[in-house]
Amino acid sequence: MTMDQTLRQRLDARRRHNLYREVKTLDSVPGPLARVNGRELLAFCSNDYLGLATRPEVIRAQQAGAELGTGATASHLVNGHLQIHQQLQHKLAEVTGREAALVFSSGYMANLGTLCALLGRADNIISDKFNHASLIDGARLCGAHSLRFPHNDLEGLHRQLQRAAGRGGNTLVAVDGVYSMDGDLAPLAEIAGLCRAYGAWLMVDEAHGFGVMGNEQWPLAGSCAAAGLGQSEVQAIMGTLGKAAGNAGAFVAGSRTLIDYLVQFARPYIYTTGMPPAVAAGCVAAIDLMRSEPQLARRLEDNIAYFRRRAARQQLPLTGAPGAIQPLPIGCAGTVMTVSAALERSGFMVGAIRPPTVPAGTARLRITLSASHSHCQIDALLDALTAVLRENHAVCR
Repeated sequence: MTMDQTLRQRLDARRRHNLYREVKTLDSVPGPLARVNGRELLAFCSNDYLGLATRPEVIRAQQAGAELGTGATASHLVNGHLQIHQQLQHKLAEVTGREAALVFSSGYMANLGTLCALLGRADNIISDKFNHASLIDGARLCGAHSLRFPHNDLEGLHRQLQRAAGRGGNTLVAVDGVYSMDGDLAPLAEIAGLCRAYGAWLMVDEAHGFGVMGNEQWPLAGSCAAAGLGQSEVQAIMGTLGKAAGNAGAFVAGSRTLIDYLVQFARPYIYTTGMPPAVAAGCVAAIDLMRSEPQLARRLEDNIAYFRRRAARQQLPLTGAPGAIQPLPIGCAGTVMTVSAALERSGFMVGAIRPPTVPAGTARLRITLSASHSHCQIDALLDALTAVLRENHAVCR
């Protein structure tokens, strides 16, 4: 059988099971209105939680950054590290309460690079089963003995820490702070306590926590700060710059020693062309706005609370997710695609999440909220959603 024949068979199988993915092409970034194939849709699927992707100040900063050059022209260790990158790293360390930070081209590369630099065959990595794909792949590729525990199951984590302790070597526990498909939080304080008891390191993916949660001292630092954990309890945090910061790229923050070590051993950092200076300049401007306008995060919190109150009144079976990611369980992959298509015809763009991104039988709508949404827009979505579910006889479970 030829390669194309084999690939066509696999693609056909995806179509038969309602798992085939299609790319939507937008005319511009949604803010939150999106233009798709000539139609204007109200987007509830963007990770631009604070609405910074379309802020004029960020756009102007990125345009000015392009005056430094369209690209970094080389990896950071050759000649691709500019003053604007250094400025961005300094700001990231400041807002996360860490000694230092290092920028990467993406969150995926940051997670892969960090895990593969820190761990080897003599070591152990323990992961939550619902971790992001980048942490899963990093655990596979680093060569360490890989152990997993059921989602947010502290007893399961305890058992795996005991197994790792019996094997020897360094042990690192990797979890998401906010889980991207379920929207729930990791019990970080308890996880950190178990890690401390067993001498394990802790790494937290803050992709969906950075910029939208924290504590009084570090309001942007993410779920670790919200749980009262600092650098000594969580040795490494990874945050993305394409979500709350509305731009692109990612970073790892931690001790000065950790960052120096990653510069020497994180292959995706060493062997990738540096972040374009325009992107770095846009990220600097976004972080400045996040710091100077705390009302953005408060507006997001208000929208989340409003959405959940209205959804409860309309008896929509949401999960207990406390943040911007609000999953609505459907169950059947075919049904979730039908509901998503009906919503699009009604003028709304909402993500339909199916296996293998989530376990079989747990397909769901993934509704994401932004500080840019108005209460009227949220009302319109909920009214349309209620009508579509009723019309399509969708049984949420």
